[in-house]
Amino acid sequence: MKSKAIHLTVLAMSLAVLLAAAPAWAQTGSKITAPEATLIGIEAYIYGYPLVTMEMTRRVLTNVAAPEGQKAPVGQFARLREYPTPANKEVTAPNADTLYTLAWLDVSKEPWVLSLPDMQDRYFLMPMLSGWTDVFQVPGQRTTGTKAQTYAITGPGWKGTLPPGVTEYKSPTGMVWILGRIYCTGTPADFKAVHALQDHCKLVPLSSYGKPYTPPPGKVDPSIDLKTPVRDQVNRMDVSAYLKLLAALMKDNPLAAADAPMVAKMAKIGIVPGQDFDMSKLDPAVAKALQGIVNPAQEKIMSQMQVGGSVNVNGWSYRTKGIGIYGTDYLQRAFITALGLGANRPQDAIYPTSEADAAGQPYDGAHKYVIHFLKGQMPPAKAFWSLTMYDAHYFFVANPLKRYTLSSRSKFKQNQDGSVDLYLQNESPGKDKEANWLPAPKGKFVLMLRLYWPEEPPQVSILDGSWKPPVVKMVQ
Repeated sequence: MKSKAIHLTVLAMSLAVLLAAAPAWAQTGSKITAPEATLIGIEAYIYGYPLVTMEMTRRVLTNVAAPEGQKAPVGQFARLREYPTPANKEVTAPNADTLYTLAWLDVSKEPWVLSLPDMQDRYFLMPMLSGWTDVFQVPGQRTTGTKAQTYAITGPGWKGTLPPGVTEYKSPTGMVWILGRIYCTGTPADFKAVHALQDHCKLVPLSSYGKPYTPPPGKVDPSIDLKTPVRDQVNRMDVSAYLKLLAALMKDNPLAAADAPMVAKMAKIGIVPGQDFDMSKLDPAVAKALQGIVNPAQEKIMSQMQVGGSVNVNGWSYRTKGIGIYGTDYLQRAFITALGLGANRPQDAIYPTSEADAAGQPYDGAHKYVIHFLKGQMPPAKAFWSLTMYDAHYFFVANPLKRYTLSSRSKFKQNQDGSVDLYLQNESPGKDKEANWLPAPKGKFVLMLRLYWPEEPPQVSILDGSWKPPVVKMVQ
């Protein structure tokens, strides 16, 4: 293990030398053709999509003077007291099964200490995302148990001594997003119980640990767009501004040693980590070529839904690998960022997603659909499962019942043989079937099935394919 660490350090140092010594032509793009610039530009856009999206999300979610809803200043927890609603557009594909406890940290200057209370055997997880969206640590019931625990989240270059009883979690980047989830049944009593647990989740800078600490008020930037969904803001960014931001962000959010080939490619079009990107200094033909990379890059990201590597069964698509930790699978990383920013590792959650029915026709609220679970064949999960309805943009669908999911906590009406039919449609299927109804919009919609802490083999499991999500059939 020690030799491996040394090897990685040497690689990182070599990469730093490579960047520092980047020749002048690497920053002008004068040695490549326009078609080459287009291809590299598309790769660079996809590569940087997670980091840029994380930064834009951070700006929106920390642009307050004090915690407010799902927003909080850097270094403070935003404690969501209820499930997200259709009005929430900051994060795509939200869930209505857990209460989020969120925090953004900057560990480039000093470590932050996270203290978690005794969760009293309640399911929770506190995944920590790097600026590149990798889940680098995930304390929770599955991994560390539910007793009280304390961690110091340190930056990539930090070295020092921690107080007794504090475990170090080293972040690979200066930007850290704690995307905590605590399971809640949704009853008034359970909301109250979870609120108490949220209030005992604490964050302090290491220099203030063990001392009285009052977090400073956050700084509000009126120029930040708080109305447009973050994904739309990123997708609409001018390519010059996008690449300029990417280059700047890579200073405090170091690249992995395995990214060296990509770093070399990006240098050819003037993108050097930590250095100012100026498109006006590029060869005019190269600059013109880069102006056209946005649409094809975004199309390539979204096409990842249908490509190899995913399990595609019964109209559902999902991955049991390559989520939460991406390595050099940059396209998959960008795709998950676009549709499910903050996704967990497969061991913590699997997310089968379906955009079309058994006949291959896209879902539309003009029709009625049924998903049939055989007796004893509900989704196998150690924590819980849920089926969520989203509109075409992966946001909750407003409906009279304010019901966005059906889940393992739902009290379903069973068929005589013990099987269960779930009804996916715009209008109520009737009072006698309403317990099994997941309201759909009038237009296009998407389904996502979540299995938190999925059952593992040799038990029946989605992880090895011994359990598969059933087909969704259009019945009218």
